[in-house]
Amino acid sequence: MHVVIVGCGRVGSTLARQLTGDGHTVSVVDRRSGAFERLGADFSGQTFTGIGFDRDLLIRAGIERAGALAAVTNGDNSNILVARVARENFGVERVVARIYDPRRAAIYQRLGIATVAPSLWTSERVLRRLLPEATAVEWVDPSAKVSLVERELGTGWAGHPALDVERTGVRLMAVSRLGAAMLPTADLVLQEADVVYLAVAAEHLTDLDSIIAAPPAGQGH
Repeated sequence: MHVVIVGCGRVGSTLARQLTGDGHTVSVVDRRSGAFERLGADFSGQTFTGIGFDRDLLIRAGIERAGALAAVTNGDNSNILVARVARENFGVERVVARIYDPRRAAIYQRLGIATVAPSLWTSERVLRRLLPEATAVEWVDPSAKVSLVERELGTGWAGHPALDVERTGVRLMAVSRLGAAMLPTADLVLQEADVVYLAVAAEHLTDLDSIIAAPPAGQGH
């Protein structure tokens, strides 16, 4: 597959090297020619100096045959503009834009442009380490109706079937134990310090703590 990457910072250069290493063809666009030094002398892709939303430049970079585009510059406006040009003008199927403002990221996600909000991703993980009881949202679907949430269960859950965690609007997706993830089964029993990944309906997200605060009475081993 041919991939166009706009932005040759740490993220863009890492993506470019990994993709070429996996056998894909890659074109990298950046307004600063010096940015391409990050790619290394052995980089097998192409580089183009200029503005990422310049349609003529994108054509030279092979966007008309590209299966994917990543807009990963340091500017939200530039990334969104590049993503929209790729999607709306060239029909690129897979488009991802890095957006620092999580509110804007959610808006464009709902418009069909896959977004990554690094500030939100980082803050949630820092918050989880500072306040383990805080609800950590891993992912929200484009309609904002379902979230994937990571939670560490209390000691009272040890010995209970993993599926006891499920409630109306809460579904168990996976259990992580000692760093290894497992899909839930009818005979999987929870242990102390297990971490669960839950799909939660939006209307139940704020009540999640109370919903899974304790296992159902009269169950468990």
